[in-house]
Amino acid sequence: MSVDLCELGAFEAAAAVRGGRLSATALTEAALDRIERLNGGLNAFRLVFAESALAAAAAVDREIGSGDDPGPLAGVPFGVKDLFDVAGVPTAAGSRIGADGPPARRDAVLLERVRAAGAVLLGVQMMDEYAYGFTTQNAHFGRTRNPHDPARTAGGSSGGSAAAVAAGLGAFSLGSDTNGSIRLPASFCGVFGLKPTFGRLPRTGAFPFVFDIDHVGPFARSVGDLALIYDLLQGADAGDPACIAERVEPVSPGLAERAPPARVGVLSGWFHDKAGPQARDAVAAAAEALGARARVELGGAEAARSAAFLISAASGANLHRRNLSERPELFDPGTRGRLLAGGLLPADAVLQAQRVRRRVYEEALRLFRDFDLLIAPSTPMPAPRHDEATVEIAGEILPTRPNLGLLTQPISVLGLPVVAAPIRLAAALPIGVQLIAPPWREDLAFAAAARLEALGLAGSQVVTP
Repeated sequence: MSVDLCELGAFEAAAAVRGGRLSATALTEAALDRIERLNGGLNAFRLVFAESALAAAAAVDREIGSGDDPGPLAGVPFGVKDLFDVAGVPTAAGSRIGADGPPARRDAVLLERVRAAGAVLLGVQMMDEYAYGFTTQNAHFGRTRNPHDPARTAGGSSGGSAAAVAAGLGAFSLGSDTNGSIRLPASFCGVFGLKPTFGRLPRTGAFPFVFDIDHVGPFARSVGDLALIYDLLQGADAGDPACIAERVEPVSPGLAERAPPARVGVLSGWFHDKAGPQARDAVAAAAEALGARARVELGGAEAARSAAFLISAASGANLHRRNLSERPELFDPGTRGRLLAGGLLPADAVLQAQRVRRRVYEEALRLFRDFDLLIAPSTPMPAPRHDEATVEIAGEILPTRPNLGLLTQPISVLGLPVVAAPIRLAAALPIGVQLIAPPWREDLAFAAAARLEALGLAGSQVVTP
C-alpha cells in the first residue's frame, strides 16, 4: 500500500482511474488500510463498509475495462456524515435511538449523486448527537480527535467528516451545517468546506435538525475538488420543499482562471471583537490577498446569533418531542438538556427570533449592494483541547461547547453561501476564514477561495496524527 494514494485529491484520483493509470480497487484498498491504521486513534468513522466499498471499486474497474466511463469521480473514496441515509443501514444521526432503528430504504439524494458519478463510499462518519453540538463529543460513540493534535477537538457537528478528509481517510466527505457544522470543523481541521445558499442543495434523505436553517455540503482538500463535487450535487429534488426551484449553476469549469470578486469587504464589529489573535491574523491575510480595504459592520450579527440559538432549540425540541417523553434515558445527557430547554421556550420568543432573522437578512442584502464578498473568521480561535471546559473570548471566560459557533451562527440563520478556507499561518494549528457571498452566488466565494489557494495562502494537505 502506498500512502501517496491517500494524498490524491478527488479530481486527480478520478483522472488516474479513468485514464487506466490506477485501479479503483487499489485506491480503495489504500483508503481502507489507512482507516484501519488511524481510525482507532481519530474516531472519524463510526462504521466502515469495507466489503461494499471493495465491491463498488471492482465495479468501477470493470466499467473501465469494458471501455465505459464510470463518471467524473470514478473510484474516488469518500465518507458521509452519519445523518445521511445509506440504503440498508440504520441512520443513527449520532444517536443510540437511530442506531437501533430500522435500516434506510434508499440512499440520501446527495449520496446517490456522487455514487452515480463513480465515487466509492467508505462508511459513515462521527457527529454530535442529532447535529446539536460543536465538538463531536458523543456520549454513545466517543469523541472525534483532531488529526493535527489528537488532544484537541475536530469541531462539530460534522467533526468526523472534516477529520477524515484532513487525515487522508478519503478524498472528500459530505456534511451538514445548521449553526456552523461544516465551517467550524473545516477551520479546526484545516480543510475546505462549503455551506451553500439555503435551498441550493437538496436535503432529501438527510436526518433533519432545523428545517429552515439546515444546509448540506462537501468537504475537500482543494478548491477544485470542492467545486467539482458541489457541481455534481446540484439539482432540485421534490423531496426537499426548500429545493424545488431548479438552480444548476456550475462553478468548476474555468475556476482557476476566473477573476476573484473586485469589491471585497471585511466584517468588523461582532466578527472582529469575538475573534482571537490567530483568527484576526487569518482574516487580515485573506483581506490583503483579495484587495479588501473596507471594514463594514453587520449590526444585527449578535441578534442573529441569538435568533439562531432560539430557533434551533425550539425546532430540535419539537422534532424529538416524543422520544424525549418516552425514552429520555437514551439521549446523550447534554443533548437531552438542550432539547428539553428548547421545549420550554415561549412561542413569542421564537416568533420574535424569526422577525430578527428577516431584519438582519435585509441588512445583509444592503451590504451586498456595495460588496460582492465579505470576509470573516470561521472560529474565534484554533481548536481547543478536549478538556477545556471554558475558553477566553474577547476577554470573557465562556463555556467552550456553545460558544465555538459565535462567528458562524449569524451567517447560518441568514442562509448565505460560504466557502470556508483554511489559511496558512505560521502557527502550528490550522484556522480558517469564511468567504461569504450574496444569495445564490457561490461562484464568487469559490473564485475568492481559488485566488487564495493559487497564492499559496489557503491550502490543505494530508496530515498523519
